[in-house]
Amino acid sequence: MNVEKICTRKVVTVEESDDLPAAAELMRENHIGYLVVVQPGAPGAAVKPIGVLTDRDIVVSVVSKQTDPRQLRVGDLMTRTLIVVEAGLPVTSALVKMRKHGIRRLPVVGSDGLLVGVLSLDDILEAFAAELQDVVGAIRTERLVESVVLRP
Repeated sequence: MNVEKICTRKVVTVEESDDLPAAAELMRENHIGYLVVVQPGAPGAAVKPIGVLTDRDIVVSVVSKQTDPRQLRVGDLMTRTLIVVEAGLPVTSALVKMRKHGIRRLPVVGSDGLLVGVLSLDDILEAFAAELQDVVGAIRTERLVESVVLRP
């Protein structure tokens, strides 16, 4: 199974020049804690990721230090060391990156480096759970067939 098959395609993005309260509002409105920061581009055009901003970044860097968020931009807090996964790679490759870097989400990019989606541990668990359900179904079917075929 490859990353592109299970990643979330609807990605909420911001630019580093966006103000921090607006970014936090996007998180609230979309019920998410992770925004992909992208290079400025034309509306609706493919974009290149340059960083990420998490709700944790805001809490640790702003709320806990009692900093005024109205004075900050996304670029002031975003994580600039971007770790991505290519869409065509197997999910196991993404898991290795997540474990190595201690992260739960990865921007997914195409071979051109443009944003395709976001892969989260939730996406991976959901896909693996579906595959395990197929295994359980195969076992149940095998038992059913065997009980009919071997009926005395």
